[in-house]
Amino acid sequence: MEMRLPFFFFFFFFIFISFFTPSCSSSQAPPTEPAGDTNYWCSTTPHPDLCRRFARRSRPKCRAEFLLTAVEAALHRALHARSHSRKLGRRCRSRHERAVWTDCSKLIDDTVLQLNTTFHGLKTNGSCTDLDAQTWLSAALTNLETCRRGSGDLNLSDGFILPLVSGNVSELISNCLAINGALVEQREDKDEGFPSWVSRSERKLLESSSSLQAKATVVVSKDGSGSFRSIQEAINRATATKVGNGRIIVYVKRGVYSENVDISRAVVNLTLVGDGLRNTIITGSRSVSMGYTTYSTATVGVDGFGFIARGITFRNTAGQEKGQAVALRSASDLSVFYACAFEGYQDTLFVQAQRQFFKSCVIYGTVDFIFGNAAVVFQNCNLYARKPLPGQANTITAQGRGDPFQNTGISIQNSRILAAADLTDDVQTYLGRPWQEFSRTAFLKCYMGSLVNPAGWSAWGDTNFAQDTLYYGEYKNFGPGASTDRRVNWPGYHVITDATVAAEFTAANLIAGRTWLGSTGVPFATGL
Repeated sequence: MEMRLPFFFFFFFFIFISFFTPSCSSSQAPPTEPAGDTNYWCSTTPHPDLCRRFARRSRPKCRAEFLLTAVEAALHRALHARSHSRKLGRRCRSRHERAVWTDCSKLIDDTVLQLNTTFHGLKTNGSCTDLDAQTWLSAALTNLETCRRGSGDLNLSDGFILPLVSGNVSELISNCLAINGALVEQREDKDEGFPSWVSRSERKLLESSSSLQAKATVVVSKDGSGSFRSIQEAINRATATKVGNGRIIVYVKRGVYSENVDISRAVVNLTLVGDGLRNTIITGSRSVSMGYTTYSTATVGVDGFGFIARGITFRNTAGQEKGQAVALRSASDLSVFYACAFEGYQDTLFVQAQRQFFKSCVIYGTVDFIFGNAAVVFQNCNLYARKPLPGQANTITAQGRGDPFQNTGISIQNSRILAAADLTDDVQTYLGRPWQEFSRTAFLKCYMGSLVNPAGWSAWGDTNFAQDTLYYGEYKNFGPGASTDRRVNWPGYHVITDATVAAEFTAANLIAGRTWLGSTGVPFATGL
């Protein structure tokens, strides 16, 4: 069970860190903007009037102090929204309302956590990078959007969740993203070391699956040869008895495990290692048509920091007819999936938020089968389009970037776009479609089979939504479906010819891979 921190914890923490003042020495305003001019800084945000209202009492000397004021305001309003969430839970009148409230309550708790982590990192003057802050702020905003969309999944009125997403929380976070975005642009992170939370011994341990299995904290087995028969039970027990900050390794022996697994944000540095994607399978069948939100359909949901999975298949068997049905949902920052498979139909893989990396994985689906608003890189993966419902088209990606300053996007590199065995020639398959206004996706040096429609990309319904504001790019792809001669002519679509532009979507830049991927023991390429 997930541990919830009481409100007074955040209140006293909030008061305590208010005594500290960040230094302006490393984040001075650029020469082109006036120092200490709150009115000017607010004019550069998406919601300037709101910015001025909350910044009226502050006198920041530099943009870094101004950012801290903005994050503080967003945190205050998020705490207020969370108090509304707890009251709303007592007024749920139906199963659908209870389902949406449960998701939203969890998501708002995580928004408070992301803002608190950002605020603390900025306050302590250097304990987080500008990129870290942008990632956590992006996740905080994505949480609120996920809450809103859950209500739409189950056809509830906007009025039901209004107390949870009102109070200008989204607008305040959007302002924070814009303010911090200027700092991110000013200096590039060149650190090529490893994060401090990964010890040298852990790096050695993660080099191979056999090492992981041998050093397992707990073992799960269907035949009773392990400590547990249930994956969730094993995770709960290992977490409850964990001492220190070391990594928990759960070895899941070969077998089909029919259970829904929830890895909460309290479970950090967890590794699930199986006996290979053909042998260790976690399966579920939840779907939106059964009364779940898309968020809660996931067979496995991961929120805890630093999650690693190797040699496991994540499956949702709801089928084409049941609508959205997620095999895996991840909002784990600095997470890695290596030699894993993800099997489903609509909405197979929900890369919800934060920084994620997929290496040598296999993904099956139909409509929007890789979707979400993470900063995520797929390397050397096989993406299989399956047969959808009659009259449906396949879309491989639906990226959900809703704010231009979010440092999110989907990058698919050195991978293969293929037809599953059941796909017929009459089905149209597209590389992606714009789920949100600033949707961002790139395919780099991928093999594209003949299943890819010559237009490449699909509109959202019968509209031209986001075609001016999205960024879709293709760079040096090959194969019968890779020709760009007949691609869409949207302003936001780009045939990338400059390697420098393409490099923005590599592991080194999109997810700052140099600073953490080396510690996982998973082979990766930082460049093109």
